[in-house]
Amino acid sequence: MIVGERQQGFLFVLPAVVVLAVFIAYPLVSTGMLSVTDARGRFTGLENYIEMIESPRTARATRNTIYYVGVSVLFQLAIGTAAGILLNERFRGQALMRSLTLIPWVVPGIVAAMTWAWMFHTDFGIINFALQRIAAIEEPLGWLTNPQTVLPALTAVNVWKMFPFVAVMVLAGLQAIPTSLYEAARVDGASFWHEIRYVTLPQLRPILMAITLLLLIAGVNSITIIYATTRGGPADRSLITSIQIFVEAFEQNRFNASSALSVMFFTVSTAMILLYVRVGDRREAA
Repeated sequence: MIVGERQQGFLFVLPAVVVLAVFIAYPLVSTGMLSVTDARGRFTGLENYIEMIESPRTARATRNTIYYVGVSVLFQLAIGTAAGILLNERFRGQALMRSLTLIPWVVPGIVAAMTWAWMFHTDFGIINFALQRIAAIEEPLGWLTNPQTVLPALTAVNVWKMFPFVAVMVLAGLQAIPTSLYEAARVDGASFWHEIRYVTLPQLRPILMAITLLLLIAGVNSITIIYATTRGGPADRSLITSIQIFVEAFEQNRFNASSALSVMFFTVSTAMILLYVRVGDRREAA
């Protein structure tokens, strides 16, 4: 009877195993094989890896990725958490504000990218127009053509796109916090800010940890906004690793070098995620 149950359980999970093998395991193995061969299929060892590591573009893309992901996640968490807490308060038009907050998240990435590209346009963009009207700038800025402003501008767009996700998750987490904790805090004379610091944020810590992990994964794999607006330019100042992989493979037809970069990118990303999860588990245990 026990053997039969085990066989039955295996049959239930077999479709999922097949799907994972076809769509995850095979691409990983295939990418690994491409990374150690040349265009003719000859084994080259670590040559592709060495080429990518020594490439100045890889160094530039790595720095850009750290900035883009790090700053994006920081502001997404801060703004999203604040928005979630405010939307949890009762006020007139609460339902409408909750719906409007979701707009950036539900707008397709390519639509958001092209819309912001026009808003950042040097001559016709509304951002330059508004800043000039309030005398914040004297002449139009090339937000997406200036090497000094392109990455911060695109980071701001990414923050705008994803902070509603954080707000929704935080709002859902707030519903699970017992009201008795807030009542006890008010009896002790806690102010609104004390409630947030000593009740809300500690109770939201597990959710914020999970949100941070999801944002990191989404950030390192982000490609739509940057590729649709600047394609990594100007002069690679907005180039991030995921776009470099795409360009190497599908624009320059260097699939072997791109595969080597993909393997390194996957390894580093996985290691960082595992480290983050481990640190989070230790904090929870403590």
